[in-house]
Amino acid sequence: MEISNLILMPLLFQSFQWPAYLGLHIPDGFLSLPVSLFTWIITFVFLFIALKRVQAQYQEKTVPLMGVCAAFIFAAQMINFPIPGGTSGHLLGGTLAAILLGPWAGTLVVSVVFIVQAVLFQDGGLTVLGANILNMGLLGTFGGYFIYKGIRVTLGRNHWPAMSIATAVAAWLSVMAAAIMTGLQLALSGTVSLALGLGALVFWHIFIGIGEALITVITISFIWRSRPDLLYDPPRTYRMKLSQDQETF
Repeated sequence: MEISNLILMPLLFQSFQWPAYLGLHIPDGFLSLPVSLFTWIITFVFLFIALKRVQAQYQEKTVPLMGVCAAFIFAAQMINFPIPGGTSGHLLGGTLAAILLGPWAGTLVVSVVFIVQAVLFQDGGLTVLGANILNMGLLGTFGGYFIYKGIRVTLGRNHWPAMSIATAVAAWLSVMAAAIMTGLQLALSGTVSLALGLGALVFWHIFIGIGEALITVITISFIWRSRPDLLYDPPRTYRMKLSQDQETF
């Protein structure tokens, strides 16, 4: 989840009024050139590898599923929900995309969503798009997926209680990681102090992460019960049933 509108509150910083940005979609001009370039390099490398991995390893049926997933996340991000303090949040969707498609294809999906948002809706700056994709996309897909996978394997990968706990924890932590990374980047750029950036972002995204977790769990729950074959790592019971059906034919 992410604070949906630009919230700029005047705060006293270094003897003058300085805007403290509280959203994850960083606007142009909020990051220094070195920080922006560094995030662009990391993002470009991961997207390049992701594209190669998807082309080499994923089946053709994954392509339409990627399109559907991108459309769903894009539409879901248009729906805002209120949080304490008079603002609102919306879905990020990185962990959701990774659970459905795997971290590589999920990365491509959420990256496309953030690019469209930046170009068509000015939701985040174009010069800092690398940072926004890194914070909200890569951390959510890769970080969220491996946290989800570790918890699910530990608790029981073929049971819904383990799946739901893994999904909720991974989704919430992905939002917190994005908030922390954004605060660090703003502090390194000299936009705000480290304490101010982390304090404001982390506090609000504690609540926003809960919304992200709820929406992700509800979505995955529906797919788990109706179409487990759409999951990147379906339960073993489904894979055994699929294997038996194939042998029958």
